Amino acid sequence: MSEPEPFFRVTRGLPTADELAALVGALLVRRRMPAAQPPPRTTSAWARSARPGAARDGWRSSLAPR
Repeated sequence: MSEPEPFFRVTRGLPTADELAALVGALLVRRRMPAAQPPPRTTSAWARSARPGAARDGWRSSLAPR
């Protein structure tokens, strides 16, 4: 039976057991974190006025100051 492929390899330097443990811990915490969600996109009044169901004068009201 062969050994499983390592999760990562140290290609340079000689880390101590404590340094490797800290690295593995950081990688595991990072792996469990949910992905960051992009902020919701906002739609301008001009774009909303072109959608079905917009008010009859939607394009005019989009130019009015708020």
